[in-house]
Amino acid sequence: MSMKGEIIWRIGLIYLLVMGLAAAIVFQAFRVQVIDGKEWRNRSVEVRLEDSQVAPSRGDICAVDGRKLASSVPYYELRFDASVVDGKLFREQVDSLALCLSRFFQDGSKSEYRKRLVQAREQNKQYYLINKKKINYIQLKTIRNFPIFRLGKNRGGLLEVMSSERIQPHENLANRTIGYLNREGGELAGLVGLEQAFESDLKGVPGRSVKQMMSGTWVPVTVEEPEDGKDVITTIDVDYQDIVQNALLKQLEKFEAEKGTAVLMEVKTGDIKAIANLTRKGDKYTEDRNYAVGDAVEPGSVIKAATMIALLEDGFVEPADTIDLGGSGIYRFYDRYLSESDDKKPGKISIQHLFEISSNGISTLVYGHYKERPERFVNRLCAMGLNKKLDVVIKGEGQPLVKHPGEKGWSGISLPWMSVGYELQLTPLQVLSFYNAIANDGQRMRPRFVKEIRSRGEVVERIRPEETGARICSRATLRKIQAMLEGVVENGTARNIRTDHYRIAGKTGTARIATGTSGYGVRKYRASFVGYFPANKPLYSCIVMVDNPSLSKGYYASQVSGPVFREIADKVYSIAYMQYGEVAPQAEKTLPVCKNGWKKDFTTIFKALKQPVDGTENTERTNWVLTASNEGPNMVLKPRRINNSVVPNVKGMGLRDALYALENAGLRVEVNGAGMVQAQSLDPGTELQGGEFVRIELR
Repeated sequence: MSMKGEIIWRIGLIYLLVMGLAAAIVFQAFRVQVIDGKEWRNRSVEVRLEDSQVAPSRGDICAVDGRKLASSVPYYELRFDASVVDGKLFREQVDSLALCLSRFFQDGSKSEYRKRLVQAREQNKQYYLINKKKINYIQLKTIRNFPIFRLGKNRGGLLEVMSSERIQPHENLANRTIGYLNREGGELAGLVGLEQAFESDLKGVPGRSVKQMMSGTWVPVTVEEPEDGKDVITTIDVDYQDIVQNALLKQLEKFEAEKGTAVLMEVKTGDIKAIANLTRKGDKYTEDRNYAVGDAVEPGSVIKAATMIALLEDGFVEPADTIDLGGSGIYRFYDRYLSESDDKKPGKISIQHLFEISSNGISTLVYGHYKERPERFVNRLCAMGLNKKLDVVIKGEGQPLVKHPGEKGWSGISLPWMSVGYELQLTPLQVLSFYNAIANDGQRMRPRFVKEIRSRGEVVERIRPEETGARICSRATLRKIQAMLEGVVENGTARNIRTDHYRIAGKTGTARIATGTSGYGVRKYRASFVGYFPANKPLYSCIVMVDNPSLSKGYYASQVSGPVFREIADKVYSIAYMQYGEVAPQAEKTLPVCKNGWKKDFTTIFKALKQPVDGTENTERTNWVLTASNEGPNMVLKPRRINNSVVPNVKGMGLRDALYALENAGLRVEVNGAGMVQAQSLDPGTELQGGEFVRIELR
């Protein structure tokens, strides 16, 4: 082939290749634009648009007066976008920023923070974690004024990642009843208590946010606002809860008991005003289970009120009747023996006094009258509702057990044993509900934990008090059992809690606790007291149940649970009658236990209460005082010096005074707990450097 032909052939080949490539490009463009155009356009939108969920704020759980029992509080994680900070600015101010961070977090030196910031800058980090600690909004405002960070997100590189944490401001007060959250499927949801029961109201409805990428930045396009969760208004009274929980805790510690529960209920409504469940963990008592709602146990002698109602309703006895129980205090049923507690030998006594001293001789009455027709006695218990759940809103209610003749476990001794509180099971709340019915003219009320659901302050649902079933007995029987319950306190096993200022009606119960395979062989006891006050015009019913107190310190209900009931009744009675506008009878003269704090507040209060005060001449030159109620017949004021050049001593103060004193001294404060200050992380009198952080513990 000639040279010319060779050139023409090569040019032609190149031409064909170019034309083929052009045709392929045209075809591909046609396919992308026409054939697959819709798919690619959709993908383009997906790349440029981001659809995300906007979390709603979880509703609050509040006390009856609106004080928060559980609330969601925003916390912030701090990150640093080093890529947006000007190099010259960074070099000039990194030392100052490192010093501020070191002083704020107090977990590293200035040089350590500087090294970490410089490293983030050199590696061009865009999401560098400044500190693992999360901070609140007040602390965030402080950090926003730090060098470099004060220039904002786009120039100072401060990234604020917000998250929400559920807190209970009144730490350890009814926290098992309030409940807590658990993460399920990436979202937090109520796991127990009221958090779980009202999950659908509290959680709210998520919103939707659509963002579009423009010039390298996500810009919101459309936003569907979330619907925040509703607030749950409970029946719990914070002041009553504090009274009940502290009275129970003090007695558990005194008797070294394993666990205990106490519940305060409003008679007419069934409202749960306070509920405490404490278990010993090492040397402390904590709430890890709601025993009052969830644990069905053998109640012991507190069931004798139901036994007596059955005998009275069937006309077998009258309070004035007498019975000869013999002098041994031991009662035989087949090959088993039931004996009196505390070596009682009742002899010949009235039915009224038999009940007052909690004699187990009541079992002989039940056996004698019902042995031929035991189902008649059982039906009486069922007619009082003792075999039914209360169906409270909190999940996990224990199943009551009332045996029936012919069922598995029924034997010849079941009847007498059931009459004194064994071979049947009830939760503390179920027992309390029964006694509350005795106080409430025989009408049972469903225990109410929540009274309203609110949305942005407006009531959207009211939960009314609810009667359950018919009256537990006739009014004639009711009057008799009420008098007998008063007699227990006036003349019987609970004489030690009697008071001249108002009348208490109730019943003691000291029961053996069965322990695994050992049965009743191991000496463990359950001490209970349940009743209501004032007996002539019942306002509140209350149950106190303490498990396994130390045998060396005492285990009878009159020693262990009765005094807790009395302390609760004394304090609640005084508060309640002041609220209802009535004058409570004069109580035993005791001076109030006061916090320390601002002198003017105390003098104003003591003047209004007409409470004599000693020591005012020693406090003329100070605004802060200590109070003492155990140094004579009058309250004593003592000076407390607060010097803003050193760390103030705020122990014994309330939260308001403590915050005022500490923040006036230039300190940043973190608060844990409720009540009065028991401890502070910086020692009083320590010289102040400026900007220090102090943690105070309140109980």
